[in-house]
Amino acid sequence: MQTRPKSKSLSYHDFLISRLRKDPEDAAGYLTAIMEEEDPEPELLKHALQDVAEALGETRMPAARAKEHLEKLDSLLSVEGSREIYHLSLWLEELGLKLSVTTNSDNGQ
Repeated sequence: MQTRPKSKSLSYHDFLISRLRKDPEDAAGYLTAIMEEEDPEPELLKHALQDVAEALGETRMPAARAKEHLEKLDSLLSVEGSREIYHLSLWLEELGLKLSVTTNSDNGQ
């Protein structure tokens, strides 16, 4: 029986985290795109925010603080919290406005 060589490719999650970590503007665009979904699943925003927190939190704060930051996100964004953000986005859209995420130019990075 032959053994298959191990794949050297990254998983999608690893690729995404690497990409978001490399360029915070990609992270901002990723979140903005998620918030602009027309028929979003409530958990989608929470997962996207977790991805961004994993990518950027580990490079910008100590590990313990990054963990606390993720725990705070869990309490902030229950399924209902995610829905409220989407409803706010739709409310603003009717006024010709939209939510967006940008990088903080004052963060020293």
